[in-house]
This record gives sequence, structure tokens and C-alpha cells, in this order.
Amino acid sequence: MSTFEDLVAEGEAVPTEGWDFSWFAGRATEERPSWGYAKLLADRMAKAEAALDIQTGGGEVLASIPVAPSVLAATESWPPNLEIARRNLAKFHASVVEVADSDGLPFPSGQFDLVVSRHPVCTRWDEVCRVLRPNGMYLSQDVGAGSVRELTDFMMGPQPVHPSRSPIVAVASAEAAGLDVVDLRQEALRMEFHDIAAVVHFLRKVIWIVPAFTVDAYRDRLLELHDFIERHGPFVAHSQRFLIEARRKA
Repeated sequence: MSTFEDLVAEGEAVPTEGWDFSWFAGRATEERPSWGYAKLLADRMAKAEAALDIQTGGGEVLASIPVAPSVLAATESWPPNLEIARRNLAKFHASVVEVADSDGLPFPSGQFDLVVSRHPVCTRWDEVCRVLRPNGMYLSQDVGAGSVRELTDFMMGPQPVHPSRSPIVAVASAEAAGLDVVDLRQEALRMEFHDIAAVVHFLRKVIWIVPAFTVDAYRDRLLELHDFIERHGPFVAHSQRFLIEARRKA
């Protein structure tokens, strides 16, 4: 049986680039939203003429679509992900552009009939509306307020849930920017962490769960969580997700 130190070292050694979560197989699980974002994405992309994926990560989800529009672009802010995205999306001849998450989009107004994003760090609704054609569509799966708060609170103590990531705020912001929201769904999804290596890698990869996380800074809490998992089984948390689809007004 692996020791605490062995597991922590293993979790620290796994690369964090891209959004491939296959390493977690057998070590952590997360329920998937019932709406099936990848299927919705594939359906919308197959019907689009020009599409943009904002904050694509390593392009892993976008690369899964069977049919791409004739014009396909993506943005990403983190340099290590840019090269991964360019490799993954080369088969579509997609343009992958480095853009900070909160910056404007470097595309002409009305260029796209479809804009998508999966788990954006933030959404510039004004820019989404600007680059969409009239009646163009925006589709996004977002991380909701208080996602994985059980793990955050265990590591840091009880934390306030910031309402800025709520679907209510998203709808109000979309409408204020000139979009009509045509679909909104939200779910809480069970997560299980089966060993402390999975927790360490998750906190290194999903950096907003415990901001400024390092093993050294949180070693005592990690050891306590390791002991809990050893005695009681998986640590359970819940991710919050919502789907929003909106149309630019004609």
C-alpha cells in the first residue's frame, strides 16, 4: 500500500497542462451533466459556418467534434495549453489565438454564427455579442457558484460562496449585452476522491478550488484528509454546472 508521502509525490508529479482528465481513472470520479455538452457541441458545430471556441484549454473537447465548420477559431490564455490546442485542432485547420481571459476578442464584429465555451474562467458577454452575427448563437457549460465547496472548506475552513458565478448573474449579464437566453439548465454532480494523490493533482490542475495551493502550505490538511479516506472511504464533494444558450438579437 502506498504511503502518504508516496501518494503526495505522485500527485505532484503529474503534468497539469491541457484539460485531459484521464489520469484520474480509478482514483476520482465525477458525474457528468445530463445534457451532454459534447453532444450539443457536435450538433451545433455541424450546422455552423464560422465558429469560435473561447478558452479552449488544450482543445480536447473541441477536437472531439466529428464535423467542423469551414471557419474555426479558438482562444486560450495559458501558453502551455496553446501548443497542445494547436496540435489537437490542426486536423480542422483551426486558428488558435492567445488571448487573456478577461480581454476583448481579436476578431471582427459579426464574424461568427456560433460561439462556444466550456468552463470559461470569465465571460465577456459584450464581446460575445459583438463577434456574433445577428441571430448567431452562444453555447456554454459553466462552473457554478460553490463548485466543490466541500473540498475548499476542508482545506481552507468555511469560505463564502461568491454569487458572481451563479446562473442568475449569467442570464442578467447576457441579456444586458444584447442576447436572448433560450435555454438554461443547472445541476449539482457528485464527485469522489479515492486517494490523496487525486486530491493533490486536482488542486494543482483546477487552481481556483484552493487558490495558491501548494503541498507544503497544506500538508497538515492533506494528511488529515488522507487519514479520513483511509478510514472512511472516498471524500465526497459536488461540482456545480450550468448550461446556457443564448441568441444575438437580430
